[in-house]
Amino acid sequence: MTGSAPRLEAWQDPAAAPLVAIKGVSKSFDRQAAVSDVSLAIYPGEFFSLLGASGCGKTTLLRLLAGFERPDQGRLLIAGQDVTELPPYQRPVNMMFQSYALFPHLSVADNVGFGLRQEGLPRRDIRVRVAEMLDMVKLGSFAQRKPDQLSGGQRQRVALARSLIKHPKLLLLDEPLAALDRKLREHTQFELVNIQERVGITFIMVTHDQEEAMTMSTRMAVMNEGRIRQIGTPVEIYEFPANRFVAGFIGAVNQFEGRALAQAGDVLQVYAESAGTELRVHVPQAVVAGSPVVVAVRPEKVRLGREPPPGDNRLQGTVEEIAYLGDVSVYHLRVAGGALIEAQLTNHTRGAAPPLTWGDRAWVGWNADDAFALVE
Repeated sequence: MTGSAPRLEAWQDPAAAPLVAIKGVSKSFDRQAAVSDVSLAIYPGEFFSLLGASGCGKTTLLRLLAGFERPDQGRLLIAGQDVTELPPYQRPVNMMFQSYALFPHLSVADNVGFGLRQEGLPRRDIRVRVAEMLDMVKLGSFAQRKPDQLSGGQRQRVALARSLIKHPKLLLLDEPLAALDRKLREHTQFELVNIQERVGITFIMVTHDQEEAMTMSTRMAVMNEGRIRQIGTPVEIYEFPANRFVAGFIGAVNQFEGRALAQAGDVLQVYAESAGTELRVHVPQAVVAGSPVVVAVRPEKVRLGREPPPGDNRLQGTVEEIAYLGDVSVYHLRVAGGALIEAQLTNHTRGAAPPLTWGDRAWVGWNADDAFALVE
C-alpha cells in the first residue's frame, strides 16, 4: 500500500499566496498606539477571526483593511495589490457592520440589491441576483418586508446578503452576532460558516467572544494592546498557548508559578510553591534548571475524586466552591500550598447526587501530557 501525503492547509504551504498581507502596520490616535507593528497573512477561503478584549486594536485593524483609516506605517495588500492608499470604494472588500446599517425605508429585496443599483446593473439582473442571495440566506419569502418587520437574526442575514451580493474578494465582519441573544447566536454561528463555505469568500471577523471565534474560525489571531500575541487554529490556540496572556484569555486555566528542577526527556520537574509540591509537565524543548516556569492545566483535564487519582500530578485539598452549569459542574479546591484549583466534572447521569460537597476533602490529579509549560 502507498499512502498519500497529508494535505497542507494554505497557511502551511510555503508556495501559497495570501489573499491579505498586512506588513508592519501601525496606527496611533492622539499619540496612543492602537495597532503596533502588526504583520499577518490570511489565505483565500479562510474564516479568520481577530479576537481580543475591547481596546486591543482588532477593530482598528479591520477599519484599516476596509480603508476607513490609513496606517501611520506599513503596507496593506489584497490579492497582491497594494491598497494602503486606496479609498474604500476602490478596494475589493465589503464590510458588515455590527449595527447591520439597513435602510429602514427600503424592503429587504431593495436593501440587498442596493449596491447593484448603485453600479447601474439592469433591473432584471438585479432581481435574479437578489432572489438567489435571499434564497441562500433562507429569506426568499421575506423580500418585501421592511427591516423593522424582521427579527434580529433575520436582519443579520439581510445584512450578510447585501454584503455578499457584489462578490467581494474579502468580507469584513465587525462583531456580526453581538446583537443576537445567546441561543440565536449559537445557531447563527453555524449558518454563517456554512454560507461562507458555499460562497468561498474569505471572511475576517472581529469578536471579543472566545467561543464564537473558536466555533467559526479556520484560524484566529489573539490581540492585546495593539499587538498579535498568537496566531493559530482554535485547537492550537487552546491546547498550545504561546504565552500566559493567551492561556489566560482563552478559556479557564489553572496556573502554578515555579522553577525548573530537572528534566528527563520531554518531562520537566517543577517546584510550584502555590501547589505546595513538585509538578511534572510535558515540554517540547530543553529548559535550564532554575528557570522560572508556569505549569498550566485546563480544568477539564483535571481528575477529581475522594481517592488519589492515577497520574503524574496529585494534590489534596478542600472543596470551597461548586457551580452547577447543567452539562458540567465546576469545583474549586484549596490545596496545601494555597492555590485554588478548578476542576470540571461532566454530569453524565440525570438527577444524580453530586459526588462532593462544600468542605469535603478531595484529590485532584492530571498527567504531565495534559499540562503545558509557559516561560513568558
